[in-house]
This record gives sequence, C-alpha cells and structure tokens, in this order.
Amino acid sequence: MAAVRRGAAYFFRSSARVLFNCKNTAVHKPRKWTNVLYTSLASLAVGGGLCAVPFKQVEQLSHDSLIRRAASLVTDSSTTFLSQATLALIDAIDEYSKAVHILNALQRKYLTSLGKLTKDEEDSIWQVIIGQRAEVNDRQDECKRFESTWVSAVKMCEMAADAAYTSGADHASITMNSNLEVALSQVEKAQKLSTEADKKLAETKVMEVRRMAQHSATVQNNDEEEMPEAYLRED
Repeated sequence: MAAVRRGAAYFFRSSARVLFNCKNTAVHKPRKWTNVLYTSLASLAVGGGLCAVPFKQVEQLSHDSLIRRAASLVTDSSTTFLSQATLALIDAIDEYSKAVHILNALQRKYLTSLGKLTKDEEDSIWQVIIGQRAEVNDRQDECKRFESTWVSAVKMCEMAADAAYTSGADHASITMNSNLEVALSQVEKAQKLSTEADKKLAETKVMEVRRMAQHSATVQNNDEEEMPEAYLRED
C-alpha cells in the first residue's frame, strides 16, 4: 500500500509539472509573436519611408492634397530664390550706375580743363579715368552675371506658378504671380537708372570727340602761326 501511495503521489507531481509547463508555454507564445509583429511593423515604417508620417494621417491624405502641398513648397522656395536674385541684381545695377556717373563726371571735368592743365596734371587725371573705366567694366560684368541668375529665377517661378495652378493650389499660384510682378517692376526701375547713366556717358563721349578735335585744331593753328618766327630765328 505504501508503494502504491508513493506511486500515486509521483504521478500527480509529474502531471502538475507538465500542466505548469504547458501553461507557461501558452502564456509566452503570444508575447513572442506580439514582439515579432511590432518589430516587423517598425521595420516597415522605417524601410518604407513612412517613419515621419503616422499611419492614420497617411490614410486621411489624398494624392491631390499631397500634390497641392508639394506645389506650395515649390512656390515658397522659388520665391526665396527670386527674392535673393532680384536683390543681388538691383544692387549690382545700382553700383554700376554709380560707377558710370563717376566716370562721366571725371571725363567732363577733364574736357572743361583741356588746354589749362600741365602735362603731369593731364597724366594724373587720365590715370584716374582709366581706373574708373576698369571699375565700370567690372560692374557691368557683375550685372550680366546676376542678370543671368535672375532670369533663371523668373523662369523657375513661372513654372512653379503654372504647376501650382494645375495642381489646384490657387492661393500659392496667385501669390507667386504677385511676387513675379513685384520683382519685374523693381528690376525695370533699376534698369531705367542704368540706361540713363549710359545715355549720359554716351553724350560725354560725343562731347569728348568734338572737344579733342577742337583742341587739336587749336594746337595745330598755334604751331603754324609760330612756325615762321621759329624759322626766322633759325636763319
């Protein structure tokens, strides 16, 4: 009987251990698969490029709305590019106009003093004029460089405005066109100032040709009048 009781007790303990192990296994398996599922979803979010946009928001946004948002971003960046290019071009035109006005003033001063200066004074003024002409050329090259950039910016903004209009981003398109009009107006005003400066410089060059011709004729006449006296002195 004692042997029977010991056998029965051993049977119940063994059964209890089996049931306990089975229970633990049943509890751990769902946790394991849950962790695997979360890990897979996280990998999908990062690998698929969706880590910055929650799944619920992606489901709520349509392709049209995403395109409109992208078009608005393009118009914003294009506006920044246009603003910087316009400012650079206007400053370059302004500096060019100032350089031309200085050159024009120097040349007029020289022409009014022609025949009244010594050789050294004329050489000094011409050195200044030559240096100012080089400054004008440098400023003109700078204007051409920034103008090329500005034209590219204008074309980009026109394309961005059309894209925004086509995608349905009407507000972005209207704003872009308004910014274009302002930029075109500002550059046009600056270009008028430089055109006026170029016109005055051209008038001064014409005056320079006439004044130099008159001066040469005067010098030649003086030489012809003095020649007989010099010839007589030689005799």
